[in-house]
Amino acid sequence: MDIDYAIIYFSALSFLFYGISSFYSRRLISEYERWGYNKLRIIIAILQILASFGLIIGAYYLPFLLSIVSFSLTIMMLVAVFARIKIKDSIANTMPAILYVIINSIIFYHSIF
Repeated sequence: MDIDYAIIYFSALSFLFYGISSFYSRRLISEYERWGYNKLRIIIAILQILASFGLIIGAYYLPFLLSIVSFSLTIMMLVAVFARIKIKDSIANTMPAILYVIINSIIFYHSIF
């Protein structure tokens, strides 16, 4: 499997799982409250689920969709990094968001070049 498809699938499955879990996971519900995004939890979860499908569809059928979604996820995860910095989270707690900034930046870069 091509490395581009591997990271696309990794990102898509991660966001799908995380988005679905955001609806019912007590841990995630409390995390959204801690981050100050409890009122946006459902909207963010829906956007993450839609984005996961957008990555897959974009990879195979609509390259412009891949660019839009990967760029959007990069921005979403940058906001997550800044939210974690704002609440003074540890670097260990911030690293997953940083990782997804990098992953989706790579996907975006490869989708436009």
